[in-house]
Amino acid sequence: MSAANSGIFSDPTARGLTLELVRVTEAAAIAAARLRGHGREKEADQAAVDAMRAELMLLPIEGRVVIGEGERDEAPMLFIGEAVGTGNGPSVDIAVDPLEGTTLCAKDMPGAIAVMALAERGSLLAAPDVYMQKIAIGPGYPLGTVDLDWSPARNIASLARAKGVETSGITAIILDRPRHMDLIAAVRDTGASIRLISDGDIAAIIHCTKPDETGVDIYMGTGAAPEGVIAASALRCIGGQMQGRLILDSADKRARAVKMGITDPNRKYDMHDMARGDVIVAATGVTTGALLAGVRFSPGLIETETVVYRSNTGTVRRIACEHRRLESAPG
Repeated sequence: MSAANSGIFSDPTARGLTLELVRVTEAAAIAAARLRGHGREKEADQAAVDAMRAELMLLPIEGRVVIGEGERDEAPMLFIGEAVGTGNGPSVDIAVDPLEGTTLCAKDMPGAIAVMALAERGSLLAAPDVYMQKIAIGPGYPLGTVDLDWSPARNIASLARAKGVETSGITAIILDRPRHMDLIAAVRDTGASIRLISDGDIAAIIHCTKPDETGVDIYMGTGAAPEGVIAASALRCIGGQMQGRLILDSADKRARAVKMGITDPNRKYDMHDMARGDVIVAATGVTTGALLAGVRFSPGLIETETVVYRSNTGTVRRIACEHRRLESAPG
């Protein structure tokens, strides 16, 4: 069986799932975009969650949320372990971030997206909602060019050698957080440049895959673990290297991790540990950024832009859609 016909889509009737995922992220993006710039982060996030869940329940899958809005007691919808879909179709894992960049949306700043990943059952790391140390680069470099356990200086120097440039020719993208002060200083000491971002590390990691277009070579730092799994899913599709380690720095976090099947709290995961098998990732822009155009509203028309990645075929589809039939949701 060829790669193009294996995995989730081994059943020809399931091939339409790619477009179905687009409808899911479009719905979430449109719902969130209606509150763009209103300063109401929680309301925008909830609107995206509600819209995404409604569309997920229509999918012809037997789905299980492994990366969601939190554990059952903390999230009324799209909680970890929630069943989604009609129950008729392939058994799959779902990872969702209905609104990555809630602050970006609330302030109408660039880069907010609605994103989800779908993979064969048991293929996605069921990560608790904790922080994760992460490092990621794009494709075209020898395996082992960077390593989570190396110092920032060693990683920058190794990547520069692999790229054939001086360290001053490397740009790292890092979340602008107080916890990263030492990391930022260490990277700058190498002569490398830094692009600081306020939010949105899924898109930031994807930016590393096209440094000639984005100007970004490497992602470094600590961000949310759920976003790490979704980013690893995207890199599985488009190439690159990524490692992550969960930060389980309390008894409660370690207990939650054990409950989700994580037995080694210090394990270093590579992207194949976080996302295995046939993986599909869809993302729709909420606010316009380097990755995607945001939702555009005009009388009788809503325009969206979505990118869809699939690992088994290596395809990247960009879908520009005009929604005319319904003003409130994709048609």
